[in-house]
Amino acid sequence: MASGVLSTALVTLPSLHSRRTKLHSSSPVKVRVNNGKIRCKAASESSQGSFERTVYQGVYGPWTVEPEDVREVILYRSGLVTAAMSFIVGSSAAFLPGDSSLSEIIKQNLDAFYVLGVGGLGLSLYLIHIYVTEIKRTLQALWVLGVLGSLVTYMTLAQPAGNGLVQYVITNPTAVWFVGPLFAALTGLVFKEGLCYGKLEAGILTFIIPLVLLGHLTGLMDDGVKLTLLGSWMALFVIFAGRKFTQPIKDDIGDKSIFMFNSLPEVEKKALIAKLEEQKYRDSIN
Repeated sequence: MASGVLSTALVTLPSLHSRRTKLHSSSPVKVRVNNGKIRCKAASESSQGSFERTVYQGVYGPWTVEPEDVREVILYRSGLVTAAMSFIVGSSAAFLPGDSSLSEIIKQNLDAFYVLGVGGLGLSLYLIHIYVTEIKRTLQALWVLGVLGSLVTYMTLAQPAGNGLVQYVITNPTAVWFVGPLFAALTGLVFKEGLCYGKLEAGILTFIIPLVLLGHLTGLMDDGVKLTLLGSWMALFVIFAGRKFTQPIKDDIGDKSIFMFNSLPEVEKKALIAKLEEQKYRDSIN
């Protein structure tokens, strides 16, 4: 049975890797079994000193965590931290004494924090791994729509009124319609994190973010409630971003074999499925 698994791995790995040059090394990969554990080694590096990587068994075949994957995950998490820290620093002005120098500095730079946070969110949405491509594209489209809405609001409404973008949205709740898609994209991201990893803070943020925005937009929420929810948003955002770095790298990659499979032409997909079904049948009779 082990030989069957190895033969499938050796057949499918080159085909899949050739289609995902962004995520994988182009070096040939050898797979072997040692004490019941599957390991892989880049054959081209054997002359320079071999190294071993754990091979994870995915739905469509084995895969490994490559250096490119690690860099992407770190950038993805760094984008989340940037978005979280920018939001927290900017929002802290609501809890500081109005006449304090720190509050004044933050208020003067609210738009800078906003731009930094939007950039961090955009980076994370660009690198996020979601199996359903349409969902990923929808979140990215919401981000683009929110960026465009923010630019239009600033140039046509906030700037002529002598205000910054963030201050204008605070004093003119209807402007939430223009910047709202950015927060819809953020809500979708934290919902994905909560659903995939069972994170309580992400699940709560999924409700708090739209609740705060809708409360501000409609005017049905008094300032005390908004501040309470805003403070909760800040605290949960810190926990959410911080805990990302406690997860194994492979968690944010997901089952990479699915992404590799999705990138294959239809003919190769059918051939791979047939090969996997044949292998499953052989395993069942052994």
